[in-house]
Amino acid sequence: MKRAILCILLVALPASAAEFDEKAAERFANLALACVNKEYPNKISHNLDSDKDVLPPRKLTPAFYGCYDWHSSVHGHWLLARLARTFPEAPFAKSAREALRHDLTKENIAAEVKYLKGEGRASFERPYGLAWLLQLGAELREWNDPLAKELAANLAPLEAAAKKRITTWLPKLQTPIRIGEHNQTAFSLGLMIDAGRQSGDDAFVNLLTKRAQDFYMQDKNCPMSWEPSGEDFLSPCLAEADLMRRVLPGIHYSVWLGSFMPLIPIDGTRDWLRPAVVTDPSDPKLAHLDGLNLSRAWMLEGIASGLMSGDPRIDALQAAAAMHREAGLAAVTGAHYEGGHWLGSFAVYLTTRRGIN
Repeated sequence: MKRAILCILLVALPASAAEFDEKAAERFANLALACVNKEYPNKISHNLDSDKDVLPPRKLTPAFYGCYDWHSSVHGHWLLARLARTFPEAPFAKSAREALRHDLTKENIAAEVKYLKGEGRASFERPYGLAWLLQLGAELREWNDPLAKELAANLAPLEAAAKKRITTWLPKLQTPIRIGEHNQTAFSLGLMIDAGRQSGDDAFVNLLTKRAQDFYMQDKNCPMSWEPSGEDFLSPCLAEADLMRRVLPGIHYSVWLGSFMPLIPIDGTRDWLRPAVVTDPSDPKLAHLDGLNLSRAWMLEGIASGLMSGDPRIDALQAAAAMHREAGLAAVTGAHYEGGHWLGSFAVYLTTRRGIN
């Protein structure tokens, strides 16, 4: 069974990703297992309305208190679900399942819902952390396993609260957020569209799709030469292009991309976009650039997947993706907690091609 799953995975991946096997998966799983219940150090985004709100993270958000911050904890749990589902017989799978069972209880999720709905928290983890939460729900629903079904049911009230928060906010947002960090709208819209389609929530997907078109359909000549900013872990240009292949079919996407990113070569060269260099991986902000290389790699692959077969830009996109993949994966060592608490999730999203059908 395990070999069959691995064969299917490797067929789906480009040749450069063939090194992603059970051993590599275990390395990434161990990064998440080391942090999902590690409460400190912790960077909380927390509104205080009175003295009674002064509580440790495990009391405030009992499901997602580890991994330094809430969103990293959420996608750390997503990582465990993704890998336990992909490699169900691997040595780490039992520990991953136990961590998920321990954290995603009805009681813990009820407390998370209460926290999310609390006074003064309208912008809590919006949109990045909420998008990853919906991805976690999608992963659990797709996993044909009794535990996953139980945990998906437990998580459902928090997903509903997150969707309500997003559907209240998006119609009021007049312009997109184009930065290279958490608040960026393009990246989160992509994650949420994928999750919404998986759940069959047409109304939610229609809202997300309309907002994506409102925000980005008229964009042209994205200034790639301005990227990256010194603390980016997401590319504003590539994230937008990766989003729009989800909402524009075939030839329409090809034409839009030609206007939006006319610099993509047609000769197959890879040097048109070079990986970012991290000068100090122990600096939590400078280490963002390691994540940028990983997210660029999967976005480049996503953009290529949205083009029609034979498009002359595909070779250059895939060549640049391979170069970023190599640089990004080499940085996922766990040597520094500043990157170790979150880079594994980005590595797994890339290597398992989560966002590509």
